[in-house]
Amino acid sequence: MSPLRTNDPGGSPVKFHLDKHNGKLMGVCAGLANYFRVDPMVVRLIFVAGFFLGFGSFALLYLGIGLLAD
Repeated sequence: MSPLRTNDPGGSPVKFHLDKHNGKLMGVCAGLANYFRVDPMVVRLIFVAGFFLGFGSFALLYLGIGLLAD
């Protein structure tokens, strides 16, 4: 199954990847921002808020994505 969204008018499917070039630590937030087409700062703020409000569960989520993706 491929995503229905495309980056270009040619129709190639969008795939999640770590954006290590634009990322700060592992490129997880920048990759998620590229995938969902939002500003990377918004994703970073969500992860920081989730880290403090979720008692560190977002840190495990971030680490899991960073180790398993790409």
